[in-house]
Amino acid sequence: MTARHVYVDETKHRDYLMVAAVVLGEDLTSARAVVHDLLKPGQHHLHMKDEADGRKETIAKALAAADLRATVYDAGRRHRTQVRARAACLAALVDGLASTSDVETFIVLDQDETLVQSDRRLLYRAVRAAGHEATMRYEHRRAATEQLLGIPDAFAWCWAKGGYWRSHIRPVITVQTV
Repeated sequence: MTARHVYVDETKHRDYLMVAAVVLGEDLTSARAVVHDLLKPGQHHLHMKDEADGRKETIAKALAAADLRATVYDAGRRHRTQVRARAACLAALVDGLASTSDVETFIVLDQDETLVQSDRRLLYRAVRAAGHEATMRYEHRRAATEQLLGIPDAFAWCWAKGGYWRSHIRPVITVQTV
């Protein structure tokens, strides 16, 4: 059985976007090496808002060049609250991942203490409804302990900024409106 790891982060810059970067089990080591090589000495994780523009461009181009792929779940302003937008994005994420039945899936969400309990309830229901309790697991982690959360962070930042920034990552992005 193939395994895939899905790293999830969000941005609320203009509209609500959730980004899920998928790394197959056999590609984890190379993905970790790409992210590790982008860290400056003493830096523990990537976070685009903390980077200078030149570094942001380097990061975006390196992640795209490594063919790291992601889906942008674009909730826009179609939902009355960010909580509802997040719920719609997570439901769409699980539905999309459930379309492949023979793949063990491990979802890692960027940890925000205010959202952990509601995420767990929503994901529990969504995974059960999809019939994937045996093959789909999820947990929240901090970016400082899971460096691959830097991938969806970078993609979300670039996508939300649009234009020039989005052009760097466009080839490796799929967009789903929710």
